[in-house]
Amino acid sequence: MALRRTNPLLSELTGISGRLNRLFGRDDLMEPDGISGAGDWVPAVDILETDREMIIKAELPGVEAKDVVVSLDNNIVTLKGERKIEKEVSNENYHRLERAYGSFHRSFTIPAFVDPESVKAEFRNGLLTITLPKKDSARGRSIEVNAA
Repeated sequence: MALRRTNPLLSELTGISGRLNRLFGRDDLMEPDGISGAGDWVPAVDILETDREMIIKAELPGVEAKDVVVSLDNNIVTLKGERKIEKEVSNENYHRLERAYGSFHRSFTIPAFVDPESVKAEFRNGLLTITLPKKDSARGRSIEVNAA
């Protein structure tokens, strides 16, 4: 088991950040460079990389495929869309209203080794999956070592 030194100030700042994010209904206020979010709500996103591709998965519950737009321009993938309110109901009928509705916008800078001509997007059961294949030149290869 490895020992890690912790900084109590850092954990306190993280807690404050989480409370501020919940206060303003956003989870993107402290995101790292290369990722930005805007809109009325921000969907949760996972980004993973395999040896052949990068994959972006965005949770979009309650959103229809026709309300989602994916674009790729200058190594930036952008997701835009809208989650529409299910039906008009006056606020006095709700006991609690926590789900966010309205537009969303997420942008991600992707590496230059992605092949822009082969990008695919699939939407199924509220999950948007964007597959960004790597160019052949970016894929690793094994090199045989010869004994002299």
